[in-house]
Amino acid sequence: MDQQQLCQQLHTLRDFVRWGMSEFARGGLFFGHGTDNAYDEALRLVLHAADIPIDSPPHLLDARLCNSEKTAVLALFQRRIAERVPAAYLTHEAWFCDLSFYVDERVLVPRSPIAELIENGFEPWLSGIEPGRILDLCTGSGCIGIACAYAFPDAEVDLADISRDALNVADINIARHELQGRVTSRLADVFEGLDGHYDLIVSNPPYVDEEDLASMPEEYRREPALGLAAGADGLDIAHRILAGAAEHLNPGGVLVVEVGNSGPALDAAYPQLPLTWLEFERGGHGVFVLSREQLLESL
Repeated sequence: MDQQQLCQQLHTLRDFVRWGMSEFARGGLFFGHGTDNAYDEALRLVLHAADIPIDSPPHLLDARLCNSEKTAVLALFQRRIAERVPAAYLTHEAWFCDLSFYVDERVLVPRSPIAELIENGFEPWLSGIEPGRILDLCTGSGCIGIACAYAFPDAEVDLADISRDALNVADINIARHELQGRVTSRLADVFEGLDGHYDLIVSNPPYVDEEDLASMPEEYRREPALGLAAGADGLDIAHRILAGAAEHLNPGGVLVVEVGNSGPALDAAYPQLPLTWLEFERGGHGVFVLSREQLLESL
């Protein structure tokens, strides 16, 4: 069926969402970049094409699309299926901690379970203490650090990354959230290029090992490899973070790092470290917490 025939048969937003779901199923798409199912993926693309907010009331799905909007929806669906481009790159928007972020192919699509920690104020790990300085290490889009700035409105936040391209995206998001006075992007190779000390260091670094990288669905290959690949065991960056974190933490400071499927390899590499592995209500794994004192005692 050609595009003209489709436009004659599909009319409402709901029609296009339903049709998109079927096409995504036939195309064998993978969902893991902000959505986990075909309905949510199709809905985001349809709403974006019609310039309708994602939190609009459900009854708007029965509204009819004009011809230009229909064409725009079909173009997005075509790219999603043919090129395996994650929806967030097509819309240039991703959500993290209920906040909207600009994203493109220069950064990973935000999806870290660390969002739950931010929403809970990192309790009980901070013991009710408001951090004065926070570092989001390997920041990418800046979503973790910016969400931390909302959670702790008196804190200064540094967003650090080795990629200037990623920091350009982070700067877009700093401006988008009007946080230029408290949030700063910094070019750094892990801790090289950073000075000062922090009460909280949070990191979602590259942690994908060679085996997982080779078997990833095509959608992940649209993301920058620099943000994913971390050597044979996925720990190239984690080793450097553990080696330098204590030096950059204030007394009582806390380190939070996500290593995903590389968690077992980290346990094996550091049997002496009292790693606390966190559980999340909304899913996710491979995030550990350590205090500065634990690092100093164990490394």
